Amino acid sequence: MITVPDTRQPLRSRNAAVRAARLKEVRDSFRAGSWQADYKRRLVRTDVVVLVVAAVVAAVVRGVVVQDHVTPWVLGDQLLSAAVLVTAWLGSLWAGRAYDVRVFASGPAEYQRVFDASWRLVAPVALLALLLARPGISTFLLVAVPTGVVALLLGRWLCRGWLHRRRKEGACVTFVLAIGLRDQVERLVHELNDRTSGYRVVGVCVPTSDAVRPGEDILGVPVLGDLRTAGTMAAQVGADCVAVSGSDAITADVVRRLGWELEPVGVDLMLTAELADVAGPRITFTPEQSVSLLHVDAPRFTGPRYVLKSVVDWTGAALITLLLLPVMAVVAVAVKITSRGPVLFRQDRVGRDGRTFEMLKFRSMRRGADRERIVLAGPSDGDGVLFKLHDDPRVTAVGRVLRRLSLDELPQLFNVLAGQMSLVGPRPPLPAEVSRYEARVRRRLRVKPGLTGLWQVGGRSDLSWEEGVRLDVFYAENWTVFGDLLILARTAKAVVTGRGAY
Repeated sequence: MITVPDTRQPLRSRNAAVRAARLKEVRDSFRAGSWQADYKRRLVRTDVVVLVVAAVVAAVVRGVVVQDHVTPWVLGDQLLSAAVLVTAWLGSLWAGRAYDVRVFASGPAEYQRVFDASWRLVAPVALLALLLARPGISTFLLVAVPTGVVALLLGRWLCRGWLHRRRKEGACVTFVLAIGLRDQVERLVHELNDRTSGYRVVGVCVPTSDAVRPGEDILGVPVLGDLRTAGTMAAQVGADCVAVSGSDAITADVVRRLGWELEPVGVDLMLTAELADVAGPRITFTPEQSVSLLHVDAPRFTGPRYVLKSVVDWTGAALITLLLLPVMAVVAVAVKITSRGPVLFRQDRVGRDGRTFEMLKFRSMRRGADRERIVLAGPSDGDGVLFKLHDDPRVTAVGRVLRRLSLDELPQLFNVLAGQMSLVGPRPPLPAEVSRYEARVRRRLRVKPGLTGLWQVGGRSDLSWEEGVRLDVFYAENWTVFGDLLILARTAKAVVTGRGAY
């Protein structure tokens, strides 16, 4: 009997090594040094420029307001104050972790840190100015601080745009080696590789108990080895970090030893939490001596935050209405003279806690369009319970322009003023849609519907039903006032581009 030696395992090892070498070549072609360090320097330079400009403008204004004329001595005094403010501001940004590579262009956390660090600077600077009793310092702060905050946020927005463009080209990303069972790493690969994110999974290691073997692929990402070779493979492929998903085989001791292996090669270790659609403010980490606890706060739908939201909604809606009254008047005239019927379209929608209200819009369809059963009974381009048509025959010529620019939504500002809607919130649904809601979808009714929201900035009618529901529920459970301001800013871009509007 002739025994044939099993050469499959060495072959698999050689294949894994070849794959790792090729992946490292691809990764090194995008590395160009450390993109994180380059980008951090870009942010610091941008922040210095905008803060210097804001401080100099404030110094000049202070000199003009406090003094009858600006002398060289007065100007020098103001510029000294500007230099002190800029230095303190940059220190506050650094202490507030506004330059943390983990928040680069990754949602509102970066903006929030810049905002918090800036306002934390105000109290000590104002107290110091009061103690020194320097004339005109209050004028200086009133000009420099708001101007600087706006300029910093605008600078970050411009830098993020540059970074997003680079990431679309495949550069400036953090390369990840994923460790876990097949279904766990599949979710991670899908979430990170199928979207323009700051992370890219370049390899997978699985427990030996899993059916997946080295040499196979998971959604196009090669399986490089098992838990015993994870540290070695991370170094071979040049991964920036290792993401570990928990399983019976991946114990605390395994994770601890993996951290020891990664420490000498400078690779970060991440633990992926199986928490879907839970935002950072609801998560609190409590380290104990032998175990680390992750607290997830239950979403709350009442309290001071909602009072503040109502105040911001009413104030913002009043200001926007005053600014856009001329535009609304022109739109009203255009609707009236180009088609028969009322200027405003009134429709029952479902608001907070299931209460029905009459939502207002500029009429963009011919009169009686909502009762045309021939059209409504036909095929729909919408997903789920939504009825949408890309080329709806009921829409008037002026209505197409209004929808393209979202001008038909402007009368909803009066719904906001009446307390029926918010500036930002979930999409206001029809009663017929709500009657078909599942229990999880009803979560979106816990807050007021919005004039705009994550559904608007995320693609509007181009979104699938499931994605739209996920965004609405996520917003209802995780909203913040600062996040609302960011959504309003992103809405302007969505309106200009007209993405998903029909």
